[in-house]
Amino acid sequence: MRILIEGRPGVGKTTAIRALADRLSDRTVAGFTTREMREGGTRVGFALDTLDGRHGVLAHVDFPGPPRVGRYGVDLGVMEDLALPTLRAVSSQRDTGGLPAPVVLIDELGHMELACPGFQDTVRSLFETPVDLVATVHVHRDPFTDALKERGDVEVLHLSPANRDALPSELAARLNRR
Repeated sequence: MRILIEGRPGVGKTTAIRALADRLSDRTVAGFTTREMREGGTRVGFALDTLDGRHGVLAHVDFPGPPRVGRYGVDLGVMEDLALPTLRAVSSQRDTGGLPAPVVLIDELGHMELACPGFQDTVRSLFETPVDLVATVHVHRDPFTDALKERGDVEVLHLSPANRDALPSELAARLNRR
């Protein structure tokens, strides 16, 4: 099962992925979420939190870059050191010993994360691996995410205020049955 949760900024994509991770009681999960960092009510950066409990600052207004995404310098080392090792381990796993393969949760396939070429390569590999994968994406056009959305084996779900509370439980029920 390959699912892309598409939504506008602020609609609750990160909250939905975190809620989904909490509800996957019958499955091992791998991946990461991102969260805003604020100082005095102003967004100053983004942190990356792995699902196995590691944390790093992915992007910050004080980082020089390159790359830069908007006003943020991106620390590609955070992607390489925190996000990629677990994702690469899952993408290379071929035998699960009869157990269900891990569910890969990625928040998100956005400009900051995709600035890391190794991340793009790993995501491509994951989409060719027999794992269940759920990732969040913006609604804006992007060649990388557009190609994923157009794959025949990918289900694109649009997240909105009307479905954001129910979607994590619905997806967990589907994934826990697999």
